Amino acid sequence: MVNRVLVGVDFSEASRRALKQASQWAARLNVPLIAMHVVTQPSQAVFQPYAPMADPSWFQKFEPDAKKLLDDWLSPYPGSTSIVRTGSAAKLLVAEAGADTLLVVGHVGHGALDSLLFGSTADRVIRSAQGDVLVVRAESRN
Repeated sequence: MVNRVLVGVDFSEASRRALKQASQWAARLNVPLIAMHVVTQPSQAVFQPYAPMADPSWFQKFEPDAKKLLDDWLSPYPGSTSIVRTGSAAKLLVAEAGADTLLVVGHVGHGALDSLLFGSTADRVIRSAQGDVLVVRAESRN
């Protein structure tokens, strides 16, 4: 039984569509809607192994701005809740969602090279989630 709907928001058009779908499911199921944004570090795979990376705590400084933006995105959805964390989006979304959570994510559909280098948050969520996952495409297929 689904007791809440959790949607990942990365501020892309795909996540805007996912948020809309998540709100509709939350309303249908009469459960809380929770939106989560994860501030992520650039992937080390993009940089040379010897390139210095910023201290992870530095990225946490973005959380208040991300929270404000996420709350703005949630303004059309009264009663919804926002969460902002720093780390791996897929890991933190899956950790937040239990077996009783409908987890909703957008899928942008980057090219093959992007998928090879970075993978897809949606793909990682699907493989790891304990409960149901709804993947919303960035664009409708005709």
